[in-house]
Amino acid sequence: MATTAQPMPALELRTIHEEIIAWYRREERPLPWRTPECSAWGVLLSEVMSQQTPVARVAPIWVDWMQRWPTPAHLAAAAPGEAVRHWGRLGYPRRALRLHAAATAIAQEHDNVVPSDPVVLQSLPGIGSYTAAAVAAFAYGVRTVVVDTNVRRVEARLFSGDALAAPSLTAAESRLAAAVLPEADVDAAVWNVAVMELGAVVCTATGPKCGACPVLDQCAWQRAGAPPYDGPARKGQKWAGTDRQVRGKLLQALRDADQPLPRSSLDLVWSDAAQRDRCLVGLIEDGLVEPLDGGLYSLPS
Repeated sequence: MATTAQPMPALELRTIHEEIIAWYRREERPLPWRTPECSAWGVLLSEVMSQQTPVARVAPIWVDWMQRWPTPAHLAAAAPGEAVRHWGRLGYPRRALRLHAAATAIAQEHDNVVPSDPVVLQSLPGIGSYTAAAVAAFAYGVRTVVVDTNVRRVEARLFSGDALAAPSLTAAESRLAAAVLPEADVDAAVWNVAVMELGAVVCTATGPKCGACPVLDQCAWQRAGAPPYDGPARKGQKWAGTDRQVRGKLLQALRDADQPLPRSSLDLVWSDAAQRDRCLVGLIEDGLVEPLDGGLYSLPS
């Protein structure tokens, strides 16, 4: 279970900041949205695409989107169904519709410029507190608290001595993340991405590579003897046979088609008629599939 971190001496905290940031400068993965020339729009795309999705799958889709729609106005001018079509197999395709809606708002209400204020960012369709903070920090260097799953796990081990963070974000975790954020804006922005990177490649949920950790000696979890997680059991996400799989197959059939499909074509993608019908209705309700006259179905126009 997550515990309350004890206050850390300023000198020790400063050392942790320096060592993690230095590690990141040496070891950061060369992701396309981390280049100096990447626009704030590119950062926004990367953050939405990377939610619950490995970056290795995100990178080629991100490159395609940036070539196809280099600014919010370009995406806003396309049909929502094109966003869904070119979302590919990233999963959670409603994110594509939300990006289209956000792009439309940015183009129409913000002169095609992604806002830098986290509060304004969060007012965009489909943009939550995490994404708003991340875009402000990574695109504009704004001092914000960015807390994702990787950050929570690193800070739980490093500062609280817990093997894993709580199953969902707690107020205590948010307070801790704010308390350990560097004071300088530029350091805070790099710290956010550096801790995130550390959690993604070293301080992983299973099989952490503690020998490669730049702050191994300062880690409260290691100092406590690396005790195992003793909180509620965590269930892995099942995929095979779920509604998510069926929805994905239905959408893929529509992506692959150059024209609307009859119901008979969609019936071929899954043998369980009741589950298939339920998933199709859900896709229509979510705005991801559009029923047309003549019993045809298409991506949203």
